[in-house]
Amino acid sequence: MADTTSCRICEGTVEEFFDFGRQPLSNAFVKPGEEKDEFFFRLAVGLCSDCRMVQLVEEVPRERMFNEDYPYLSSGSVLMKAHWEAVAQRFVDREDNRDDPFVVELGCNDGVMLETVAKAGVRHLGVEPSGGVADLAAGKGVLVRKDFFEEDVAASVRAEHGPADVVFAANTLCHIPYMGSILRGVRDLLAPKGVFVFEDPYLGDIMAKTSFDQIYDEHFYFFGAHSVRAMAALHGLELVDVERLPVHGGEVRYTLALAGALTPSAAVAALLAEEVEAGLTDLETLRGFGARVQRISDDLTALLTDLRDQGRRVVAYGATAKSATILNYSGIGPDLVEAVVDTTPAKQGRLTPGSHIPVVPAERFQDPYPDYALLFAWNHAEEIRGKEEGFRASGGRWITYVPEVRVTSD
Repeated sequence: MADTTSCRICEGTVEEFFDFGRQPLSNAFVKPGEEKDEFFFRLAVGLCSDCRMVQLVEEVPRERMFNEDYPYLSSGSVLMKAHWEAVAQRFVDREDNRDDPFVVELGCNDGVMLETVAKAGVRHLGVEPSGGVADLAAGKGVLVRKDFFEEDVAASVRAEHGPADVVFAANTLCHIPYMGSILRGVRDLLAPKGVFVFEDPYLGDIMAKTSFDQIYDEHFYFFGAHSVRAMAALHGLELVDVERLPVHGGEVRYTLALAGALTPSAAVAALLAEEVEAGLTDLETLRGFGARVQRISDDLTALLTDLRDQGRRVVAYGATAKSATILNYSGIGPDLVEAVVDTTPAKQGRLTPGSHIPVVPAERFQDPYPDYALLFAWNHAEEIRGKEEGFRASGGRWITYVPEVRVTSD
């Protein structure tokens, strides 16, 4: 691992503005008895003084995060599955009048988006390095290449399949430090009027909501319109559209094209102006974020300690990757939260990274209901609360911490 004192996008100077300390791999749920083998790194975040890209200071080797045992499934949420199906239909409709279109997805996970594309009879390819989820995608009839997408892989894909009309990535691009190779590969793979569409957590929402748990090992970059425009220009691409999305606590869908190929929409200029007004390119604004993080951490720890001292049972809901940040930064362990319920079989029977709270099947949530539920999967709050009406009826109360610590009955 190496500290990033120079920007991974433009080689400008990265100025650190917050340090979350020693953190584990966010998706490395350990088996009981194997805690001593955990991998840790320093989770700190900084701002490039030139291109204004917010990024991690220390890079974790990609093979440690994305491998055969990677446990996250994109199709795990009903609402998100509907989101991916709508994205796929949008691409199918866009290419409806084109001759033999080709759609490529970087990090296709279990194929939830490309499955719709495949069923429509559109040529496609998913490039996915995590073998276990890639096999799930293939089982749905999706054509998958097990690989990390880079410049040489893009050349190979184009040689075999021809140019791509759409290259798509969702919650993937922000994971990849070697952005130059990615964007050069995209540039070389795109058809003349092709588009590169990607959606990732938006820096503006993270700052506005103090959703600091969006910062963890897998999220290397935190995009805004300014930084995306700058990095695109370095590689012969141009930011031509942006769209705010409500999913995952607030994301932006960015559309890039070959420089000069398409006319940028008015939405691009509007978001750039919003970011200037909000101070998102200003180091002092980002430093103010740290004080709010500390307040939330202190408030949550104090609440959980008080509930424990009162003899109240607290169970967490959702063994999310982002929960690793708040658990380890705040020093929350099984003495304050007795278990985390989750629907992912690969996580059940294991312990949360670093904090070592047992992960149990979702059915255990009502056996019996706890007094309080700490909602780690807060980005799916509406779906979860609708599914867990019995918890509310039993007198249970939800604890959330974004944008501040709150206790509610619904």
